[in-house]
Amino acid sequence: MNVQIEIDGGSGFCFGVTTAIKKAEEELAAGKKLYCLGDIVHNGMEVDRLHSNGLITINHDQLRELHDVKVLLRAHGEPPETYELARRNNIEIIDATCPVVLALQSRIKKQFTNNPQAQIVIFGKNGHAEVLGLVGQTQSKAIVVERVEDVKRLDFGRDIYLYSQTTKSLDEFHRIIDYIQQHISPKAKFRSFDTICRQVANRMPNIAEFATKHDLILFVSGRKSSNGKVLFKECLSVNPNSYQIESADEINFDWLQNVHTIGICGATSTPKWLMEECRDAILQHK
Repeated sequence: MNVQIEIDGGSGFCFGVTTAIKKAEEELAAGKKLYCLGDIVHNGMEVDRLHSNGLITINHDQLRELHDVKVLLRAHGEPPETYELARRNNIEIIDATCPVVLALQSRIKKQFTNNPQAQIVIFGKNGHAEVLGLVGQTQSKAIVVERVEDVKRLDFGRDIYLYSQTTKSLDEFHRIIDYIQQHISPKAKFRSFDTICRQVANRMPNIAEFATKHDLILFVSGRKSSNGKVLFKECLSVNPNSYQIESADEINFDWLQNVHTIGICGATSTPKWLMEECRDAILQHK
């Protein structure tokens, strides 16, 4: 096809995911049996690739049944109970928790220990693996808010310490801060900590700029990826001719009519090889 295709250099795994996958590959290459607690990355194709190399994905219920094995903890992190269970069951932990997440867990734990009466508030997605790990640092007392509307249920007469899941939107975080500042009692203390990962936050303006440069955007991402949802929405807002696909099989070649340049980009959970496969499928299409 006579079309120009560019793969976005800023798309693909963040360093936390890259490290987790590298650790898994090293263990598997040494011929060792390795379990992973939860999907190593929110991308079905990459999970399948690692499964074919021998990685076994398990959930928390299955973890309780295991003894004397090796288990990888992915980049999202885990609450203290997981480590405690591993100790009891003689499970060797390979800890691939992202350093940004680890630092955040440690800050929340310290804050909770110093002032257990304060409200520790986490801006994040309820039930998300990273958020469960963060809430676990507070004996499950932290309050999770998903949007500005949720903030209304806080007690504005008591101290509030606000943190954010590392992959959330900076704009929304600032809207939450503004709302709390307007409503907090003069007698209560409010402190916010911007704990959003810059590697992820910077992708918003970068991917928007990339999307404006092309006639058509193919955004390659697993539909389970919350980061993927946010980034695709950003592409769509600047380029209505944007499509989210999980793999090359989902490309509709009718989209490519009268298109001169195609941009291929993805989430922090999208492997480079998958974007390359999509490019090759277009180039090979007659």
